[in-house]
Amino acid sequence: MLPNSKEQAARRKRGINVFVLLFGVLLIATFLTHVVPAGEYARVEVNGRNVVDPQSFQSIEQTPVSVFSLFSAIHTGMVDAGEIIFFVLIIGGAFGVLTATGAVDAFIRSLSKKLGNKEKWLIPIMMLFFAFAGAFTGMAEETLAYIPILVPLAVSLGFDVITGTAIVLVGASIGFTTAIMNPFTVGIAQGIAQLPIFSGIGYRIILFVIMYVVSVGFIYRYAMKVKKDRSLGFYGEGVPAFEQKAPTTDQPLSQTHKWVLICFLLNFVALIYGVLQFQWYITEISALFVILAIVITLISRMSADQLIESFMKGAAGMLTGALIIGLSRATLVVLGDGHVIDTLLFHASGMLHEIPPVLSAAGMYILQALIHFVVPSGSGQAALTMPIMAPLADLVGVTRQTAVLSFSLADGIGNIIFPTSGYFMAGLALAGIPWIRWAKWILPLILTQFGIGLVAVIIANWMHYGPF
Repeated sequence: MLPNSKEQAARRKRGINVFVLLFGVLLIATFLTHVVPAGEYARVEVNGRNVVDPQSFQSIEQTPVSVFSLFSAIHTGMVDAGEIIFFVLIIGGAFGVLTATGAVDAFIRSLSKKLGNKEKWLIPIMMLFFAFAGAFTGMAEETLAYIPILVPLAVSLGFDVITGTAIVLVGASIGFTTAIMNPFTVGIAQGIAQLPIFSGIGYRIILFVIMYVVSVGFIYRYAMKVKKDRSLGFYGEGVPAFEQKAPTTDQPLSQTHKWVLICFLLNFVALIYGVLQFQWYITEISALFVILAIVITLISRMSADQLIESFMKGAAGMLTGALIIGLSRATLVVLGDGHVIDTLLFHASGMLHEIPPVLSAAGMYILQALIHFVVPSGSGQAALTMPIMAPLADLVGVTRQTAVLSFSLADGIGNIIFPTSGYFMAGLALAGIPWIRWAKWILPLILTQFGIGLVAVIIANWMHYGPF
């Protein structure tokens, strides 16, 4: 049945290709330049950042975008987003080198083995690890490698396939959603919104703790019910890799692996210090990860060829996301050349001005959740929406930091429920879990997380979550 599952997954992916959807958005944007009146706001500099002057909107001469300009906008968008695209590729390359050392894999296996006879600690401890990985490294696709490790371990301890899969996918999603220092979501979104990189970290740490406690409690309760009555569990649909036995540890956690992990931890200490003390931005952060790649290469005694090969492999894994960022920016190029972005802002702000700012923030959050269904890439969604959401936030009295929070929360929660999320669907196929079965099980948690996010956004704007 596994081949059939793969074929079904392939059909689903063909039916919801994100590039086709984004090109459709590009076509719609081009059409809008022909029918929406052109207009523009004046921009003024306030404390070193460009903001919209809300009283300055005026209509200007129509500048519709031609069919040829539509296609040339794709290249222009790639160039305009070059700083972000290469940032993503460099971070991905550094993670590729880290993966090649085997340190993370050995750590997971070692920790799993130690928890093999302490089943009550398996869920909170392993979920905490994946949550940290999601919060600080943006771990998403990389989680797939650990499903074959955690699922058989969970089954052998009296739990089921859903429990093992949830430890990985939900665990990483907690961190990805709250995005304490996620370079691929908050890092990119704050850069576009002209906010200090990783600012507002304290509030996101609080949200991390809340989301972690709620999610662990949900999975733990389910797992204990299954352990008490195995008929309540789900054990996969014909996936032979998941036999009911714990995995053996193929690769022990060596001293070299420990030094690699220490360097990886020190890298984030340096990152936090540099961002807070020296206002490091994308260029400096990229340099730090290049240094990390070189250092762990030397520690692991990898050759120069192995360094380049693993770096290229890691960067290649981020290529889809990088191209999505470029194509998303092409839409903004078209809207900008047609001078309709400010017209859309003008009418959107007019509608939102009719409701309190606190509800405007909630509206942004709900809108980002809907957009995420179409644009499942976090970095792509940031590149597509934040150039519009940041000035819109200025116009309706919502802080830009709240606008970024609305994006990151909506993006992360959708990653483990929307069938448009490629890595998530691949994870379900790998575990042999039908999407409908998973959706019915996890929907109460998703609704709870979404409610927490909605309250968090409202509170954030009420307290003027900033710095601005």
